[in-house]
Amino acid sequence: MTQERRDTRPKLLQAMIDAFGQADLRKKILITLGLLVIFRFVAHVPMPGADVEAMREFLGGGSSVGALVGMMDLFSGGAMRNMSIAAMGVYPYITAVIIMQLMVPVIPRLQAIAREGEAGRARINLYTHWLTVPLAALQGYGQLIMLQGQGIFPANSIGFSGDALIPTVTMVLAMTAGTMFLVWLGELITEYGIGNGISLIIFAGIVASLPEMIGRGYLAGGELWGLFIFLGLALAILVTIVIFTEAHRRIPVQYARSLYRGGRMYRQSGGTHIPIRVNSAGMIPVIFAMALLIFPGVVASFFAAPPGEAANFANTIQNLFSSTSGLYWAMYFFLVLGFTFFYAMIIFQQQNLGETLQRQGAFVPGIRPGRTTQQFLNRVITRITWGGALFLAFVAISPFIVQNITGVQVLILPSIGMLIVVGVALDTMRQLEAQLMMRRYEGFLK
Repeated sequence: MTQERRDTRPKLLQAMIDAFGQADLRKKILITLGLLVIFRFVAHVPMPGADVEAMREFLGGGSSVGALVGMMDLFSGGAMRNMSIAAMGVYPYITAVIIMQLMVPVIPRLQAIAREGEAGRARINLYTHWLTVPLAALQGYGQLIMLQGQGIFPANSIGFSGDALIPTVTMVLAMTAGTMFLVWLGELITEYGIGNGISLIIFAGIVASLPEMIGRGYLAGGELWGLFIFLGLALAILVTIVIFTEAHRRIPVQYARSLYRGGRMYRQSGGTHIPIRVNSAGMIPVIFAMALLIFPGVVASFFAAPPGEAANFANTIQNLFSSTSGLYWAMYFFLVLGFTFFYAMIIFQQQNLGETLQRQGAFVPGIRPGRTTQQFLNRVITRITWGGALFLAFVAISPFIVQNITGVQVLILPSIGMLIVVGVALDTMRQLEAQLMMRRYEGFLK
């Protein structure tokens, strides 16, 4: 055990030295880091007409809408707190990607385009970019209306009539341009750097927000022990996320191969396996569920009475669908369960593994090829998805659990953020591993 520990540390250090020792790989890493630094600069560029101090006072007020905006601020890397042009991050693009993923299996024309190989994927990607622009403009305008209702902007200063027209159009255009600029940076990282650029921008935003979030928890008087417990629980949840992210079941597969030797044909069987992940849906179900739960509260905020006035029905809806409500977290749990099965089945059916294996002359031992194999795989994915669904649902409600155990109310355990951080970190490490292995160096993960 001591020898393994002694050998592991130099191997990791040597892998890092090997990565920087290769000129092309070093260039990729430096390009990635440089573009992420540009993203962090953009996150501090305020939009025209923004009142940054008013936003920071609002986030420190502890209201239910403030908790929602604080979550958005966490994922944008502090851009929301700074009223930056990058306040929406790349999430309108993520929404467009999800919409296109759901539309492709439903619309025959998009199905035909998706089957055209690389050219089809390029066209789908172009449609996704086009869809991002109106989604970003709509989301930006919705955020401005919500902030106006909370007193961040003066009354009647946001709208498309009168004196509010030009400031509103300017801010919406600035936020939309900020989102599209970040999408462009992400694609540059994907093309010239290491890892998935869009994911790395989200990753950088979350990681950049964590020190400030922990600092606020440390400065909160009387909650020091709660902060230590909070960090311990967060570490335990992080380990659980790593375990379930990597967990998969291997389905054995045999390939029948023909060999010609001495003018005669011989049949040989080769074996491999299909890894079916326990969490095959990734973080998408959590995002779906959160978007569905946030929507009623956001709509209600448009009609809610401003602070200092008598509450109306919209205020009641807003409170029910706030992160301080137990109903919110109960609905969150069950929605994540449902969306996990829904999304996992859609992705699995699109792959059509049973037909693909039969076409390649492969079979699962003991299972008839074709439809019977597909039914067998459907049963397997259904059973293991229960584990993934319960895991995601637990991670989704972990902020509520941790805050009630520790009593630390100024910290928000970013469950989606932790999923993103773990997923992006592992994916980037795998890509570095592949780059090193191509050059016959030992990688990071072995």
